[in-house]
Amino acid sequence: MSRKPPSDKPDRDAPQGDRIAKVIARAGLASRREAERMIEAGRVAVNGTVITRAALNVTDKDRITVDGKPLDAPEPPRLWLYHKPAGLMTTTRDPEGRPTIFDALPEDLPRVMTVGRLDLSSEGLLLLTNDGAVKRRLELPATGWLRRYRVRMKGRPSDASFDPLREGITIDGETFQPMIVSLDRQQGANAWATVAIREGRNREIRRAMEAIGFTVNRLIRTSYGPFQLGNLKPGEVQEVRQRVVRDQLGLDGEKPQDTPRRTPQRKRRR
Repeated sequence: MSRKPPSDKPDRDAPQGDRIAKVIARAGLASRREAERMIEAGRVAVNGTVITRAALNVTDKDRITVDGKPLDAPEPPRLWLYHKPAGLMTTTRDPEGRPTIFDALPEDLPRVMTVGRLDLSSEGLLLLTNDGAVKRRLELPATGWLRRYRVRMKGRPSDASFDPLREGITIDGETFQPMIVSLDRQQGANAWATVAIREGRNREIRRAMEAIGFTVNRLIRTSYGPFQLGNLKPGEVQEVRQRVVRDQLGLDGEKPQDTPRRTPQRKRRR
């Protein structure tokens, strides 16, 4: 006799297990939102019974099928370093038809999500993950991980030019947290600086530099918390060892993979 699907009625006690859409997403079959649509379409069954509501918790004792096929066991949380080239959007789709990183990522990469964003003209380190919980944890303002950038700007600033950024500048009523800024060198009509921030608001560094009179013409993220761009070439992807993911994020994981794999850039689709 097959087990009945777990009850989706509210319980005063905390429900066991995870929401079924989350479990499907963790298995790499679809995003959480796509999984909810699959459930509503009657494509998912739990213990032999088709369900149409996503408000349902399941455990590893429940048998889940999608389109009649057993759901694969979920992958452990994984994290990749990606060297984003300039000229790519970090959204899944762009309404203006501009190319995205998902057009350029290696084909053997599983379904991934970006941790935060880099704008179209920015480049450098972008973290990718297969796990929504990891994504949210890395993006939380409370985490406060330092993000470090190399910044090229037009002009001849002095070190004192950046004092307003170090103190916390307010632009159009929006106050940015103090930045760590050091002037590196002058190169012709441009200057290079290293900037570190903890918030990562939309175009934060570009807007702050413009407010003190300098236009940024190149922005490269070199680190995100403990994760470094290093010598990763534009377009390359490298997986972070699972031991490192566990240690840095405080996660329970599977047996660590000791040899990270580096994947070269895939040719962009046209």
